[in-house]
Amino acid sequence: MEHQLATLYVILVEPSRSQSKIILQQFEELGIVQYKHVETGAAAQELIFDDVPDLVISSLHLEDMTGRDLVLKMRDQAATETTPFILISTATSFRELDPIKQAGASAVLPKPFSVKDLKRAVMNTMDWEHPDQIELEDLDPENLDVLVVDDSGMARKMISRTLNKMGIEKITEAADGADAIPLIQANLYDLIVTDFNMPEVDGHELLRYIRNESNQSSVPVLMVTTEGDASKLAAVQHDGVSAIVDKPFDVTEVKQLIESSMAFN
Repeated sequence: MEHQLATLYVILVEPSRSQSKIILQQFEELGIVQYKHVETGAAAQELIFDDVPDLVISSLHLEDMTGRDLVLKMRDQAATETTPFILISTATSFRELDPIKQAGASAVLPKPFSVKDLKRAVMNTMDWEHPDQIELEDLDPENLDVLVVDDSGMARKMISRTLNKMGIEKITEAADGADAIPLIQANLYDLIVTDFNMPEVDGHELLRYIRNESNQSSVPVLMVTTEGDASKLAAVQHDGVSAIVDKPFDVTEVKQLIESSMAFN
């Protein structure tokens, strides 16, 4: 772990001198020694596109743009399309955080945070926490058929990559609940992983279709969401979701939820 952190090249985008001083001190404590600090989005882009870093850590509010603007510009370039991005923010509302997560942030780290919090975010974002293969009686992970539904292409890639690490290889992707319904009509799945907020048929509507109209009403459905409305989440639970996990998610938690959901199926 120490060797991995020592070889990590990080760009920190933080306009506050006091906050950047604290974070850079935490870098040193973790053994992150290859880093550059800039205060604006423009300066960050110049560095990022000149020499692509292993990781970008950015504050939400910058002088010349937002963290969302920065991650969107990164995702628009082939060289940085998959570059890990951690957002640092005091924001807690769904309205503020959802656009960042949907744009392709790999993790959100709330202020204030400890060295331990930072370490865990980096490990998750860099895929250094490798979950073991899913363990289920009489089921081989590589034979499981999984459907991943999310209107964000980046989110689908991240979810599929995590499932691959658990030994799941047969993954079908859909960009909306509307696209998922005909797939569910034509195929049988062992697990469905879906986003909550989608433009045409959202995750809740898809869940209701699966439970009430499909020929696989008992299939485990894992909802991956940035939704913060407790009443909406309660309604999803009432309608039979197998598990709900926050986006971006902790890979170990997802493995445990999948094992638990499928064990009782």
